[in-house]
Amino acid sequence: MTTTTAASSRPEPELRGQTVVVIGGSAGIGLETARRARREGADVVLVARDPNRLEQAARQLQASSTAALDATDPAALARFFADLPAPIDHVMVTGPGPHYAPLAEASADDVRREIADHVVLSLEIARNAAPKMRAGGSLTFMGGTGGRRISRELGLVSAATAVLPPFVATLALELAPVRVNLIAAGFVDTPLSASYFADSESLERRREHLRATLPIGRVVEAADVGALAVHLMTNTALTGATYDIDGGQQFVS
Repeated sequence: MTTTTAASSRPEPELRGQTVVVIGGSAGIGLETARRARREGADVVLVARDPNRLEQAARQLQASSTAALDATDPAALARFFADLPAPIDHVMVTGPGPHYAPLAEASADDVRREIADHVVLSLEIARNAAPKMRAGGSLTFMGGTGGRRISRELGLVSAATAVLPPFVATLALELAPVRVNLIAAGFVDTPLSASYFADSESLERRREHLRATLPIGRVVEAADVGALAVHLMTNTALTGATYDIDGGQQFVS
């Protein structure tokens, strides 16, 4: 008779022996993705602008290495990937947040920045990362569900949101067998989301509204998005698609 112990019944960590690079990995969704990846046995490389926050995150997670750089700087990004030991398996990119302004008030630089931040940045990362990646590895980018609505207040956000799904699908074809996917999030309770509110009372009102109206009955957290990101890394049948995670927000707003 064979006795199954608690230790032997635990599933094998799904990312053991793999390397996950998280760009924007010092806080919020990036940090939680890295935390989940570490829990699944991955070695993680954290990239972010702020060296102090990056150092704190690296200590928390026992990251393999870190790089403090501005990912929107093409030269710095190219150097980072060139110096990164190969092979790597997965890259997660949280990217900058949206810029809300009416189109009529946007300057030419605003337009370039909004499109570049969401498309050109992703393309530069893909170009530099893919040659270092194992077959079946993955690139995961962040988009949103809120920008699917058209409104004066959203301005350029709607255009930037609309271009990402076909962009990611095309990349998935061109970079195969590296897989490419997009996460489209609604409101996620992170420091970045909090920065869009005038004060803590306004933020808490938003949270209360979501708790009362979302089908899931709670606010989506960074850890929820991190769990989805790691699933996209481990499920090798997934590529070229957009995965919504907003707690049903787009259906009740």
